[in-house]
Amino acid sequence: SINSGSGGRAAVLIVMDRSATPAQVDGVVRAAERMGLKAHPITGEQRTAVGLTGNRGAIEPAAFENLPGVLEVIKVSHPYKLVSREFHPDDSIVSIGGVPVGGTRLAVIAGPCAVESLDQTVTIAREVKARGAHLLRGGAYKPRTSTYSFQGLGEEGLKILAAAREETGLPVVTEALDTSSIDVVAKYADGLQIGARNMQNFELLKAAGRIGKPVLLKRGMSATLEEFLLAAEYVLAEGNPNVVLCERGVRTFSDFTRNTLDLAVVPAVERLSHLPIVTDPSHGTGRRHKVAPMSLASIAAGADGVAVEVHHRPEEALSDGPQALTPEMFSDLMARLAPIAAAVGRSL
Repeated sequence: SINSGSGGRAAVLIVMDRSATPAQVDGVVRAAERMGLKAHPITGEQRTAVGLTGNRGAIEPAAFENLPGVLEVIKVSHPYKLVSREFHPDDSIVSIGGVPVGGTRLAVIAGPCAVESLDQTVTIAREVKARGAHLLRGGAYKPRTSTYSFQGLGEEGLKILAAAREETGLPVVTEALDTSSIDVVAKYADGLQIGARNMQNFELLKAAGRIGKPVLLKRGMSATLEEFLLAAEYVLAEGNPNVVLCERGVRTFSDFTRNTLDLAVVPAVERLSHLPIVTDPSHGTGRRHKVAPMSLASIAAGADGVAVEVHHRPEEALSDGPQALTPEMFSDLMARLAPIAAAVGRSL
């Protein structure tokens, strides 16, 4: 039998023959469900596979090896299953409001750290749209280290983001802080952000999986690569495959940046997982003059996009003004990104 290993969840990949019919794939799914397992059909370019997960501790390969259309049964060795390349060899492309993240086209997410007013948000949304951004970011709910810092406008901020989307056509990505507010965030947002402080808020991850909207999952400030991928697993295990990973900087001894943007995690993720990954050089550095160089480095390292903060009056920003680009700086960044993207076979 194939034991569950780390994490207590058994998992195997049933690889179907190239000539397997939909009925034979369905036969594997039904056989798994009869055994109390969860089946995850995966359609690839060459053949179909069915990933199986379960909590019973063991899966007997013989129960599937002789089913019609089955080519082989493969043990999944990682503690994360659904996010691994063993389960899904091909790169995933996640659509957020019609904007693809992954594939040959890079995704640029831009906007203010916090939604402060209708005028501020719409002004910035117009600026970044005119300069080539694909998605609008902005926090209506703000998790702050100090209880005295600006905490966001809540649902009023979400309504402002929706108005900015109506004005510019940019799909909106914004943060959900907890399970009590995630439904209202999902009502307005095209993509749900799970912030670094909530990366291991497992009930929130499960709720995001059940809602089904695309999720931008930020790496925790002290999270290992395995912990990062296991957090994504919570969302996929609830039936939502649309997760974009985001490296936003980790804590180290460095004192010249806010955090340390761990660019080495980008190729590491791409080797182990099919999920797309973007970086957040704004939070990763905390200094606007470092945002452009680290954005360029991110694309060179293989990231599927960047998320940067832009404010038309950063000196007046209620949150993270020192790391926000001006619209002019964002325009310059977009111009500099184009040749780097071309050099690595991507486009804007």
